[in-house]
Formats: sequence, structure tokens, C-alpha cells
Amino acid sequence: MGVSAYEEDLNRTTANYASLSPLSLIYRAASVYPDRLSVVHGERRFTWAETYARCRRLASALARRGVGRFDTVAVIAANVPAIYEAHFGVPMTGAVLNTVNTRLDADTIAFILDHGEASVLLCDREFSAIAKEALARCKATPLVIDIDDPAVSEGEPIGEMEYEAFLATGDSEFEWALPADEWDSISLNYTSGTTGNPKGVVYHHRGAYLLALGNILTWSLPPHPVYLWTLPMFHCNGWCFPWTLAAVAGTGVCLRKVTAANIFAAIHNDGVTHFCGAPIVLNMVINATAAERGAALPRTVSVMTAAAPPPAAVLQRMAEQGFRITHVYGLTETYGPATVCAWHPEWDALPMDEQAALKSRQGVGYAVLEDLMVGDPKTMEPVPHDGNTMGEVFMRGNIVMKGYLKNAAATEEAFAGGWFHTGDLGVMHPDGYIELRDRAKDIIISGGENISTIEVESVLYRHPAVLEAAVVARPDEKWGETPCAFVTLKDGASADEQQIVDFCRDNMAHFKCPKTVVFGPLPKTSTGKVQKFVLRERARAL
Repeated sequence: MGVSAYEEDLNRTTANYASLSPLSLIYRAASVYPDRLSVVHGERRFTWAETYARCRRLASALARRGVGRFDTVAVIAANVPAIYEAHFGVPMTGAVLNTVNTRLDADTIAFILDHGEASVLLCDREFSAIAKEALARCKATPLVIDIDDPAVSEGEPIGEMEYEAFLATGDSEFEWALPADEWDSISLNYTSGTTGNPKGVVYHHRGAYLLALGNILTWSLPPHPVYLWTLPMFHCNGWCFPWTLAAVAGTGVCLRKVTAANIFAAIHNDGVTHFCGAPIVLNMVINATAAERGAALPRTVSVMTAAAPPPAAVLQRMAEQGFRITHVYGLTETYGPATVCAWHPEWDALPMDEQAALKSRQGVGYAVLEDLMVGDPKTMEPVPHDGNTMGEVFMRGNIVMKGYLKNAAATEEAFAGGWFHTGDLGVMHPDGYIELRDRAKDIIISGGENISTIEVESVLYRHPAVLEAAVVARPDEKWGETPCAFVTLKDGASADEQQIVDFCRDNMAHFKCPKTVVFGPLPKTSTGKVQKFVLRERARAL
């Protein structure tokens, strides 16, 4: 066969092709909406023109220190302007951004800085003590720049200079370029590492660009939303929302400390229209005191939630209090959210409890996710769409990571069979919506019956005295395993073990009910997820 006419004289040129990168989004925001607010932090206000100039100064300052393509620049910071600017300034040099979880211990931070080979560290002064401890354990010492936030009084300077002084060494007209290849790495994010050293998840420019736009489609984001930074920017690059905000020329309201009072104050004082958060943030909001809440909400506030599946009772209470909930699901390996419980208008006619039950499902793939399956991890065949047959959740497409840094074996295992293995167990409903039932390691097998800890937790959350709940397996001579519930009660509320067990027996099959209830605070990872491996050890020791 000869060459097709569609392959002749139709070449890729600068006129008809550019690498997909979120860097193009800030250029447009600054060009089209130079005077609109981009970032708010206390009394500080920046426009898009100013933020773009500051990002270029950061890129220039880094480049003058020798930072270039595939170097790593780490940031340890709260949600402040500097970490936002790093999402653009770092990749403008061709370097890779590594936002480090501020809640980690010194050993883990040292491992991350060494493993990622950070050449520069931007460090918020609030975290200088733990950073100093980590740096003392590093094999190589990066250039350290202090971020001095007026809202922080503690913490000694540990860097060569302060962030604003560092920016002053750069050029606001720095000539950056899109990556030569959109597959180039843009960021490095580390997993929780609850069972060993965390794995370094690598994102590319193409995926970051697509998810930034996917967030707009999924959430029906209007132009110029006012977005509250309740979600840490160190977590999956804030689910790619730093880049999403540039695409819609929105305003990001920084928040150092996530409390119910601060959230409601931002809604009233800063005009917040949107925020994201794990179910723990939703719990904080619905259990706010009258003093924390203040006046009635001046507008409906849109909330995107993910992490552990939020109990239907929590979703229902949020809706009743004036918040519009969008439920998404994803992992560090998928740039943040990759599925959404896409809503159907006819569901609005259903009773509120039925709406909440539907909304608690993880749903369907983002428009920018290529494919989603619940299947048998051995045969890689999809399970029946019956809402009952359990399988592993698999994904593939442009918003799946490049792989794990310096870990070929883990990458190969994660991508076996041509799909990304999430490790999450779920079912596929007849309407094509997935619903998580558990992590593969969390499922309880009692007397040969599979018990979903998520299902039991959802019932526990409906108890009026329960603030938080987590369920794990407890070894049992007769049954092999039985459910053990760890429960935190609301302030001022009371309940004993029998009352909790009786409530569960009234609301679910008896074999699924907890046989043991332990009261007290729940151990959590640095990203706010319940440490079930700790609870399993406690259950075994009972």
C-alpha cells in the first residue's frame, strides 16, 4: 500500500500543535483577566497579572541557580501563595514539583528528599523544625529557601534567604516554554507509605492539563469561582485545582488551618462558592456549633468530597444545611479524582435518604478517564453488573500516573494486564455506576461470609451519637474474623457498646454487626485517613 493522502504534507508544526500543559492556562488567565483576583491570603491580594509575574520570577530565580529540566524542587508549606506559585514557576523551568506532606515525620521527609533528589527546598517557617531535622538526615543538602508567612510567629529561619527576597532575584519577564514533550514529568507525589517507605508517583504535563479541565466539566465550574483551599495543595497537587483555577480565572482563598469556624468565616467574608475536602471536613462542617456557623449561608456552597466513601447520613446532612455535594473518587496514582457520581435530574424527585444513598456511590469515570472496570484481578474479566458481585476497581487512560519513581517492579505490578490496579474492592451496578465496598486488605471474612467494613461504617455513622467510626477484623476462634468497631462520639453525646450493637442489628443483617465496640479517637495518617492497620493491631490485642 502507498502512503495515504492523510499522511502526506500534513505535518506537525508550531502552527498546529502544542504540548498539552497547565502552564498555558496561567498565561491565558493573566492575558484575558489581568486585574481579577487570583490569590487571597489574609490581607494580601494578588491579581492574575501579579501571580503570573511572580511565577515567572520564581522560575527565573530557580533557573539562575541551575535548576532545569527534570531537576526536583520540593516544597513543605501550608496552603499559602508560595506553594500555589510553585505549581507554575517550577515546571516553567522544566523541573518537577514535589509538594511534601507537612504532617510527615522527619525520617519520611528525609527519605522523600533523598529519593526524589530535591535540589531546592522551599520551606514554610511553621515547619522549619521538622524540616531541619529531616535535612540533617539527608544524604545531600538542597538549597533551602524560607517562606516567611506573617500569619506564623514560630519557627526559625533555616534557609539561605527568604522567599520574597529569592523572587526579587528573578525576572518577571522570564521566557519560559511549554515542554518539548507533554509526557515530560511535571510533579512527584508520594503515597501514604503506611506499610513501608512511600512510593513516588510521577505525573506528566498532559495528565495534569486534562484533569485540570476535567475538574471543570465534572463540577460544572462557572467562570471566576471563589475556591477555598481546605484541601492541601501537597495532596495530589490539590487534585490539580491550582491549574483548574487558572483555567477559569478563579480566586483561591488560602487557609492555613482548616476549622469549621474558618470555613464559615471564609464563606461569609470572602465570598467562597466552592471547596474540596475529605469526609472528615464534611463532618467538621455538619457538626459546627452555632457560634462557628454564624449567620445562615448567604449562598449555596458547592463541595467536592472524596477519600473514604462518605456515609449517606453525612451527605444527607450536608445537603440539608445548604451545601451541594459532588462525590468523586480517585487515588494519588490518578492525579486525584477520576470518577464521579454523575447526577441525574430525575433523582431529585427521590426521598432525601435515597438521594444520599445514590450519591455515596463512586459512580462513573471522568470525561478525561479512558476506561473504568470492576473485574476479577486474576482473569481481568469484568464482573456482572448486578450491584452484588465484588471485584477490584481498575482504571486506564491519560490521568493515570506515568509510574513509580525508581521502582520498576511496583510500576509493572500496578499496570499488570494493561490496567491500573487500584487495590479497592467494589461492585458495578446495573446502571454502570461503581460502588466501593472495601480495600482488598480490609474486607472481613466471617464464617465464610464477606463483610464490607464500609457498609458497617455507613450504618454506624447514622447513629446520632457517633462522630467518627472505623471497622476492622478481629480474630475469632469460631468465625475466623468478626467486625470490631472503633467509635468516636460527638462532644456531649453518650452511648455504650450494647446501644451501638443494638442500633446496628436494627439496621443491617445481624452477621455483619460489630461484635466489639471500642470508644476513643481514631488514629489517622498524615493525610487524614484512618490508620486501619493500627486498629487491626489493637483488635488483635483485645
